[in-house]
Amino acid sequence: MALVTAQALLTFACTIIFSVYIFTPIPRPPVPEESTYTHPISNTKQLHPSLFDDSNGDIHVSLVVPAYNEKDRIGIMLDEALTYFKGRVKKDREFKYEIVVVDDGSNDDTTAVCNEWAKTNKCGELRVLTFVKNRGKGGAVTQGMLTARGEWILFADADGAAKFADLDKLEAATEAILKDGLGVGVGSRAHMVNAEAVVKRSAIRNFLMYSFHTVLFILGISSIKDTQCGFKLFSRNAAQIVIPNMHVEGFIFDIEMLLLAEWNGIPMVEVPISWHEVAGTKMNLVWDSARMARDLLLIRANYLFGLWSVGRFVHEKSKGESKQAGSADRKKK
Repeated sequence: MALVTAQALLTFACTIIFSVYIFTPIPRPPVPEESTYTHPISNTKQLHPSLFDDSNGDIHVSLVVPAYNEKDRIGIMLDEALTYFKGRVKKDREFKYEIVVVDDGSNDDTTAVCNEWAKTNKCGELRVLTFVKNRGKGGAVTQGMLTARGEWILFADADGAAKFADLDKLEAATEAILKDGLGVGVGSRAHMVNAEAVVKRSAIRNFLMYSFHTVLFILGISSIKDTQCGFKLFSRNAAQIVIPNMHVEGFIFDIEMLLLAEWNGIPMVEVPISWHEVAGTKMNLVWDSARMARDLLLIRANYLFGLWSVGRFVHEKSKGESKQAGSADRKKK
């Protein structure tokens, strides 16, 4: 009887693990066309740099902007970012920045609009990473960060919902918690839970928001109150540990980012930011919420069953090089 029970449990466990493996989406590998970009000023083809190449230049901040069919909204966000960066250059002539827009397989003119914006504003610091096929927001952020040159790497949504000047306090707060060059700053809207923008949301949207937070709490992810705000700052060393080990390419990617940071002992701080609702969201509320719930369970299951490993990339600052110590498990890639 005991043997039969053990066999049944083993069969059940194997079935669960196999199901998790089968239903987990597989990120597509990069293609050669995505390794280059057209410089908006010189109009020449150039290779995208690498997160692991520390000879890329003395860039203080890299801004990574995931964009999917954003030709009508992204210009406003870029204007705000450029105004902020120019202000910092006036205060500190040695301050350098770059803007990396990741066109996530858009079927509008997002790439062309961004390059034209760069020409108009004489902004040679902008480059566009254009995907031949859509990956998802998480894939866009991850691939964009893998080309970043900055000592700080910020990803921000293309809709401009976050006040860009809040980078000042996000950077200051993250710098205050740095440990061995590691730190993550999480922009947060948690303080706005009773704000007009949230109160005026539809009942279904608020219900889904609170349900999502409840699920996160049950699964043990409660140290950060607002995991989904599209305004997060990574030190370069932290990004070198977290980003190469990412698997999730959908909307729920933030959760995996924060889990990897927590499991690798990277200090994190949540910082209140100014934020407002912007029309034109790309999310299908019910469908994408269901996919996020599915992906959340798959994240937990893949790490629980060892299908994904945390991995760790160690940055050797003294040698100016990076090496892998316990590489990420790429079984699904």
